[in-house]
Amino acid sequence: MAPPPSTPAVSPLVSLIIRVLTFVSLLISVIVIATNNSYVGDTKFKFDDFYAYRYMLATGVIGIAYTLLQTAFTIFFVSTGNRIGGDGLAFVDFYGDKALSYLLATGAAAGFGLTVDLNRGGSNGFLNKANAAASLLFLGFIFSAISSIFSSLSLPKRS
Repeated sequence: MAPPPSTPAVSPLVSLIIRVLTFVSLLISVIVIATNNSYVGDTKFKFDDFYAYRYMLATGVIGIAYTLLQTAFTIFFVSTGNRIGGDGLAFVDFYGDKALSYLLATGAAAGFGLTVDLNRGGSNGFLNKANAAASLLFLGFIFSAISSIFSSLSLPKRS
């Protein structure tokens, strides 16, 4: 006899809200870092002059793509009550959310670290924008980690 289908421990609507918050924070972070450039004297600094900021952008873009996919699955689940892929997708949600949260955390840490190192010469608008983008990426990590906890609660129960 097949085990009964798992029921989510957290409302799918709450899960959807967390995913939307993750998406919004990542989108704003990507926009801020991608448009970040500044002149210091005659020298123009762009975000892509620094590897850490490029990594930050890459983690944000990957996070946006994953979150959009998972948001679509969650919208389907909220509207129909059925999970695409059944219990198998619950494992994809869990491991994907874990991997994404770690990726976002390292992206935010890279951005914070470089900003602190560069900020020793004094604060400027370029570094303030980079710090804001890293903060938003970190906020996306927090929402992704919460989503990861929710997806762990939705894993099928095994006896």
